Amino acid sequence: MTFDLETDTRLAYVLRLADDLLINSQRLAEFVTNAPELEEELAIANVSLDNLGVAHALYGYASELGGGEESADDLAFLRDEREFTNCLLVEQPHRDFADVMVRQLFFDAWHLVLWPELESSSDERIAAIAAKAAKEARYHFRHSSSWVIRLGDGTAESRRRAQRAVDGLWRFAGELLMSDRVDADAAAAGVGVVPERLADSWHREVRAILQEATLVVPVDPFVAAGGRQGRHTEHLGHLLAEMQYMQRAYPGMVW
Repeated sequence: MTFDLETDTRLAYVLRLADDLLINSQRLAEFVTNAPELEEELAIANVSLDNLGVAHALYGYASELGGGEESADDLAFLRDEREFTNCLLVEQPHRDFADVMVRQLFFDAWHLVLWPELESSSDERIAAIAAKAAKEARYHFRHSSSWVIRLGDGTAESRRRAQRAVDGLWRFAGELLMSDRVDADAAAAGVGVVPERLADSWHREVRAILQEATLVVPVDPFVAAGGRQGRHTEHLGHLLAEMQYMQRAYPGMVW
């Protein structure tokens, strides 16, 4: 990137929102042809496209904040791994459908509580994007929570897989609720919100679903973090290699 995120809090804040959604959208797209039924393939594709649409709006705004030298496509397809500031949760790969739905439950619950707060942002563009995204988040949360309940309170095998997914992804979810300087500065300016302030609401939503699904909330104090600072797991590099291939192989390509 040609701009400095260290000196532009608003830009850094918008980019992390966009990065979360873009990477999650890519992960969902990978599973479209592997869902257990046709209707669910369409549902996953729709959630993926919803995420991509909000990410595109945010990248477009980030491009403007950065002076327009890098387009929304440049920000999505030409940045390297260390330049992405998405949370670690969304880059985690999936072994099966339970992984997809549990990851979505954690991520959707975050947006369920985040977007309504950002509707009151002092930044009119962020507020407008949040207002649209909040409506989609409610549908996404209903979708993922219903599947987690169905899997957890289903057969012995579906419950085993759902619990394995919860146990494996729980430590990554905590990063969503951690604040750093960017969050603090954005909140102080009225642009964003400090994640810790939403932690109780997130836990309430998630724990209620896990309880109904008869799944056990892990007792694991460790939180895997670093994504906001560009320190990612090995999985993001592989994801970007596939997602960015066409644009990097044929520079300047447009739709």
